Amino acid sequence: METRQEAVTGTIGCAAAVLGALAGIAIWLPYGRRSLSGAFEGETAPVVLLLGVPVMVLGGATAALAVLAVVRGRWRPALGLLAALAGIAAFGYAFDVLAAPQALQDCGSPC
Repeated sequence: METRQEAVTGTIGCAAAVLGALAGIAIWLPYGRRSLSGAFEGETAPVVLLLGVPVMVLGGATAALAVLAVVRGRWRPALGLLAALAGIAAFGYAFDVLAAPQALQDCGSPC
């Protein structure tokens, strides 16, 4: 019987990670779309795909697994996942993963 419970828990964990990754992409999409579509005079930032997508996918999955660990009462794995999430967030902020294209930031009120 324990094997079935472990299988259900594993399935729930995988589903949480996938849903978290999808949520991360959904959160990132408005920012990424502006950077890829050329917000001002065709300026694009393809590096957004190299940094933005992995950070948001990993961040979303890590956040979902951290919540799952807290719900299950597994405090040590939850703290480890929260530490990993903090590292991913620091990386994202350091490289402006959610930043708008530079032209949008400098354009002013008419944009």
